[in-house]
Amino acid sequence: MELDHGYLSSLLETAIVAARLAGQRAMEEIDYIKASLKSENELVTQADALCQKIIIDRIKETYPDHGFIGEEGKEGKLFKQAPRGDEQVWWIIDPIDGTNNFAHGMLLFVVSVAAIYEGIPIAGVIFEPATESMYTAVKDGEAQLNGRRIQASEEAMDKFSSIGLDSHLSADENVPGWARKIIKETRYRNLGTTALQLAYVAKGSMAATITDTPKLWDIAAGAIIAESAGAIVTNWHGDKIFPVNTDNYQGGTFQTLTANKHTHTELVKLLNS
Repeated sequence: MELDHGYLSSLLETAIVAARLAGQRAMEEIDYIKASLKSENELVTQADALCQKIIIDRIKETYPDHGFIGEEGKEGKLFKQAPRGDEQVWWIIDPIDGTNNFAHGMLLFVVSVAAIYEGIPIAGVIFEPATESMYTAVKDGEAQLNGRRIQASEEAMDKFSSIGLDSHLSADENVPGWARKIIKETRYRNLGTTALQLAYVAKGSMAATITDTPKLWDIAAGAIIAESAGAIVTNWHGDKIFPVNTDNYQGGTFQTLTANKHTHTELVKLLNS
């Protein structure tokens, strides 16, 4: 399959429309939240599945034979539907990234939609409906925010830089030494939405973000946006995360480091010290 500019632009436009429709619906639903336990550590609301369906239905209007991996399936599991045609494209969907924020009426949440081909993101959209912020990128293209180019910063890790941290730093009560160093020496942040933190690295608002347990739908769109902006996306050892095996993916997590080029090497060393 040839990934020419026209095809990638069509994927991106479809993702933009789908994400905006879902985000607008989420904003309508936020005053009528019904939250329940999805798992021991996760909440889900009525809007999650509703917004996911909006996204999938919109994408299927243009690409009926593409595959889908979404966060919201039956009985707390993922939603998965394999591609049926020659175009082996998978859409990776997080209808509301930041569900815990959303469930408490906080406007800090995003819609994340990515297209993956041969295990690598080729188009990605992160939409923050509360601010009408649309982060986008396609393979070999530039990262944009509302149609304007964005770039990762050249900021070093210091007392003025913002470093994003996962809210689930450890399974026990002991905060890791590397996290204590970041907490002490930087303006560390946790927004409650992994995808938005990756987008903030892409636009230079954060020097880096470190996440312990994100799933594919948390990072797929953010990865292509961040890398298109000049950031580096790896696991904690500095190895590439993509390509991933979408055929076999069942909801596993990826320890992810997304950082500008000036902090990535330093953070890899810190994470493995």
